[in-house]
Amino acid sequence: MNWSATVLTLFPEMFPGLLGHSLPGAALRDGKWSLEARDIRDHAVDRHRSVDDTPYGGGAGMVMRADIVDAALEAANTAGRPEIYLSPRGRRLDQAMAEELAAGDGVVLLCGRYEGLDERVIEARGMQEVSLGDFVLSGGEYAAMSLIDACVRLLPGVLGAAESLAEESFQTGLLEYPQYTRPAEWRDRTVPDVLLSGHHERIQHWRLTEAQRVTRERRVDLWSRYVAGLNEARVSS
Repeated sequence: MNWSATVLTLFPEMFPGLLGHSLPGAALRDGKWSLEARDIRDHAVDRHRSVDDTPYGGGAGMVMRADIVDAALEAANTAGRPEIYLSPRGRRLDQAMAEELAAGDGVVLLCGRYEGLDERVIEARGMQEVSLGDFVLSGGEYAAMSLIDACVRLLPGVLGAAESLAEESFQTGLLEYPQYTRPAEWRDRTVPDVLLSGHHERIQHWRLTEAQRVTRERRVDLWSRYVAGLNEARVSS
């Protein structure tokens, strides 16, 4: 069974969008994964196809209704795949989560709009909440595309060289080292000599050192976890 993504949205015409291009697009056309975008409004119960209502307790904006969203999820045949609500209050998407989801049968993604979703459907269905980060988007569709892309590129045969995955940012707990290509000199800036040396051991050492430097300077949180992991490994050995 191929990995499959089902997206519940008020704007199904947004898909596949960017997912129809480059690596995920080629993999989609080759049948390495499948995508279904379903319109939540198809499960509305009034002639206006309304999916939201005013929040109990007052306040600005509208809230997506539990009964309508639940009906949409039931119709999506989610068995065996996690139901994920894209929300700014969710667990932050990271590489470990992408790897875990890519190893499964696929995902069912609910794209939020308005002020959010009635809490009862989240609780009743045991939905996971996932966020891209500490910022707010106008809808969950952009987050859904990012999550799908992060997973699809990990599927067998999508990226090509396994080495490309192994040396990417986050795969080793570090950000990726700087990359260089031709020309060897550009605007008086030259490629580091070690990369031109052909000495593979020295190149690997340089790349590790640079990855450590970049991580230490730009992501203190990742660096702290990396150092803790090294210390733990030393103790256990």
